[in-house]
Amino acid sequence: MKKGLFLLPLLTAALLNGCAAPSPAKNQALHSEVQQLNQQVNQLTRQASALEQQNQLNSHSSQGAWLLPAANTRVELKSQAGPLMLTLTRIEPEASGTRALLTLRSADDRPLQNLRMQVEWGELDSATGKPLSASALSQTIEVRNTLLPKAGQPVPLRLSGLSPQQLGYVRVHNIEPLN
Repeated sequence: MKKGLFLLPLLTAALLNGCAAPSPAKNQALHSEVQQLNQQVNQLTRQASALEQQNQLNSHSSQGAWLLPAANTRVELKSQAGPLMLTLTRIEPEASGTRALLTLRSADDRPLQNLRMQVEWGELDSATGKPLSASALSQTIEVRNTLLPKAGQPVPLRLSGLSPQQLGYVRVHNIEPLN
């Protein structure tokens, strides 16, 4: 019995030694991993909020489509040129504002027609999240199939006046086929 009592503190010490604090290197790695996960969660939260906002804008729009860069998703648009899928990617700074790539894709995989569209861009009100139309800029763009008609067409955009951080939305509307 005395022998068992003598071993009890040794066993307890051995168990507690196994539960000792991790090394500083392990702590550093764990801390770095937690920071990365927090950044990913924050990014996904911003994206989900922007997607909800984009869906709300598009649900109240009978003409055209709203694309919010932070939503990072495609939007379907019914137009006179047929049903289209729109995506906004490669949003980068440029000397006088922002450069982006708008990709138009036929929603039914038919070849895209030659078409003309109005592209508007601007900021969102930081308090309400609504577009600030007073400071919006716009341009008319013509999209023409060059060689063979295809279902998708990238359209480079030059969005002057706003940096990528300021760019709150791009709205594509008044799409009409060209004869």
